[in-house]
Amino acid sequence: MERNRKSFWRPRTIRQQLILGLLLVKVFSILFFVLLLLQVERKDMLKRSELRVEYLTNSLLVEVRQAFEQGQPSASLNAIQIVTNSPSTNYAKVTDPTGKTIYANPESLVGQMLTPVEQEKLQKLKEEDFVTYTIPDQRYGDLYAGVRPVYSEGKLCAYVWVYTNPSLEKQQMSDLLRVTAMFVIVWLVFTLLLVWILASSITRPLDNLLRGTRAIIHSPESLKDFPLPITSNNEVADLTIAFNLMVAAIEEQRSGLRDTLSLLDSMLAHAPIGFAFLDRRCRFVRINGFFTQMMGHPNSRYIGRTIYEMLPETSARELEAAAQSVFQTGEPVVDMELNMLEGAEPDQRLLPAGKNLSWLTRIYPVKSSSAEIGWVGVIAMDTSERKRSEEAMRRTEKLAATGRLAASIAHEINNPLEAVTNLLYLLRNHTALDSVAYQYATLAEHELRRVSEITQQTLRFYRQSSHATETNLCELMDSILNLNHGRLLALDVRLKKEYASEVQLYCYSGEIRQVFANLVGNALDAMPTGGELRIRIRRTHSWLTGWSGVRVTVADTGSGMTSEVRKRIFDAFFTTKEVTGTGLGLWVSNEIIGKHQGLVQVRSRVAGKGHASGSVFFLFFPDREKLTGDGLDASLAADTSGETK
Repeated sequence: MERNRKSFWRPRTIRQQLILGLLLVKVFSILFFVLLLLQVERKDMLKRSELRVEYLTNSLLVEVRQAFEQGQPSASLNAIQIVTNSPSTNYAKVTDPTGKTIYANPESLVGQMLTPVEQEKLQKLKEEDFVTYTIPDQRYGDLYAGVRPVYSEGKLCAYVWVYTNPSLEKQQMSDLLRVTAMFVIVWLVFTLLLVWILASSITRPLDNLLRGTRAIIHSPESLKDFPLPITSNNEVADLTIAFNLMVAAIEEQRSGLRDTLSLLDSMLAHAPIGFAFLDRRCRFVRINGFFTQMMGHPNSRYIGRTIYEMLPETSARELEAAAQSVFQTGEPVVDMELNMLEGAEPDQRLLPAGKNLSWLTRIYPVKSSSAEIGWVGVIAMDTSERKRSEEAMRRTEKLAATGRLAASIAHEINNPLEAVTNLLYLLRNHTALDSVAYQYATLAEHELRRVSEITQQTLRFYRQSSHATETNLCELMDSILNLNHGRLLALDVRLKKEYASEVQLYCYSGEIRQVFANLVGNALDAMPTGGELRIRIRRTHSWLTGWSGVRVTVADTGSGMTSEVRKRIFDAFFTTKEVTGTGLGLWVSNEIIGKHQGLVQVRSRVAGKGHASGSVFFLFFPDREKLTGDGLDASLAADTSGETK
């Protein structure tokens, strides 16, 4: 309401401002003139009143003095009546030296004493002096009064008092004000008419400019009202022409700016690195899509928040120090690494769950047109996958080195194993050997064969065949189970095998062995406190393709997998074994299965109400005739051609 009241009294248009401004100038000038005129006229009125009072008082003084000198004081009454017959005189009186009224007109004043004001004036009165003053009166209003002493033969006889009414002067002043008011009204009307005509000629073309400006504000993209019409030939017309040219230039610049902004926004949004901009309080003012993808949350969640609200405290502190350094020195900070481990309170850190982020950042100043640093830009490259890949490669290299060492040891063990085997054979066939010794020799020979089989399996992992062959999958799976026999016993895992007889598959036996080893090893890792491992191998048909082939099922009663983990188990470098895992086992297995044009399905669940946990892997490998031309034969041909090159 207050705002509306202010806007009502505040002129908004040039016409209103011009009219109001000129009207105020006229009003103030007229008021100044009237006040000055009234001041001068008031002084003249007071002067005339004083002269009139002085004249009447002196006239009465002469008559009263003559009456006292003739010894007829009562003759003063005639003089008083003559004085009071004047239109401007209210009343007159004669008082004795004590202040008591002895003669007066009207006679009702006779016998009254002087008022305190009159007594005060008498105290200031000197011999033959004359005093005038203004005295308020209840009946007549303000009265001009004059008093003079009456001396006869050098002796004070009385005082004469004359009171005049300034009604005549007031009437003259009222007439003057009436004439002045009429002059002011005529002057203001003429001024308003002149200003209205002048303002209309000026503001009419300005209204066109105003409508054009509002049209640009309301619809910046629409130029249907342009160019504006030119309705005059003065400076406003030149202003209209310049405005039309300005609008055309702005539209041309806007078009180029839109193209540039579209290009920059597209580059910023689809750049393969993260961009973020921070103000001096380290609040996010803008980020691109790749940055939000790295953090795993929408753009709106970051704008206006500080880095302490969005990042772990250690990383936020490092980034803040670098940003403040850029603000102070203006020099960029390059190649700064930020390692953001997921905090203990993810809802406050706002980091993607289950991820450790690692960034390589560059912080640089963003200067405004005044060359002041308003923002700092942060370019962030996600090096998390690279670091995880490097770590996985280091682990893989360690495993490869361990495998080579194991193969070397197995190779060196083979020769003494063969000699010991021969010696045990000779010992067991010795005629002097009793039955107990013969039994021990047989048992030692049996265990030695197991040692020999383990070394052979180790060498098979290292020396994989480069050609596809017909392989008995049951024997291949048994060799893997024999290698893990010790773990099965140590973990108290029950083994159940369901094999069909003579299940042959045309495949790379070394690669399939690696797939089986990964599945069995993962199943045992999922059952650290015991459980059941069930393996089934049989011939079947795929309900997806209708092909005939072999289905291998590996099931365990381990801890199971959540749906989020199950979706990523075949991703490279994804692992739930933080220390021992590389994240390559199932990824390599999936590649091998794809190379054999096989299919893999996974079912898993964690323990819940009414059901136990566990995981099941279903593998299907088609027969050789389904792979002719584009299967293993083609893969083998491609591998061979690659080697010859």
